[in-house]
Amino acid sequence: MFFFPFRDDNPHDTVPVVTWALIALCVIVFLWHITVPAQMQENAILSLGMIPAVLFGTAMLADELYAVPAWATIVTSMFLHGGFMHIAGNMLYLWIFGDNVEASMGRVRFVVFYVICGIAAALTQALTDPASTVPMIGSSGAIAGVLGAYLLLCPRANVRVLFIFIVIFRVIAVPAMIVLGVWFAMQLWQGATVATEGGGVAFWAHIGGFVAGVVLVPFFKKRDVPLFGGARTRAFEVAPATPFRRRGSVPDSRPGSWTPRN
Repeated sequence: MFFFPFRDDNPHDTVPVVTWALIALCVIVFLWHITVPAQMQENAILSLGMIPAVLFGTAMLADELYAVPAWATIVTSMFLHGGFMHIAGNMLYLWIFGDNVEASMGRVRFVVFYVICGIAAALTQALTDPASTVPMIGSSGAIAGVLGAYLLLCPRANVRVLFIFIVIFRVIAVPAMIVLGVWFAMQLWQGATVATEGGGVAFWAHIGGFVAGVVLVPFFKKRDVPLFGGARTRAFEVAPATPFRRRGSVPDSRPGSWTPRN
């Protein structure tokens, strides 16, 4: 069985400029990174990735690898990714959930919120193994903060999730509290049971970013934006697996029916 979320049923009236800009910046950096020679790719990860031992001063980079101060790598590491699936997964989650969180805060506060969550994520990961010399890269910690904020803002909003089982394809509207709750529980379980000393997924960064998002969202959201918002569509409704209507078809106007969001 395979499943993944790909959009939410939670429209808003603002243009998510910051969310789009963050996605564009990550994609541009990724395209640059995969087109330079292999040695330069490795050097970029060592120079701009967050290395706990370097951050805490127990190890030093070679002079030719020094590009920014160690503290600055907490930020630069957010825009590097280790492969197509890495960036695709991160950008998908930012695309789904970032626009609503940005709308709830405004553009400037959303930028600050995103960076703070990324910093909290990096420090959480670093503190779990401060002597590690493995560089951490990726925006997943900051995006985890966005997920935490979304959980508090819109726990009952429905997320369209594609389920694939052998030859069965179904799209189901699942409440965000379940989608994000299961995601966070998986991070906790994997963080506690999966060894990552030699590299791998930084589960504790996800946990730290998510908790930071939950804690910070009440202070960053606009005053007129409530927490624990309701649903716009019916939960657990099964829709066609395709997100597009056939040309000439008439959209279903029933509450909770599947229509693409503009």
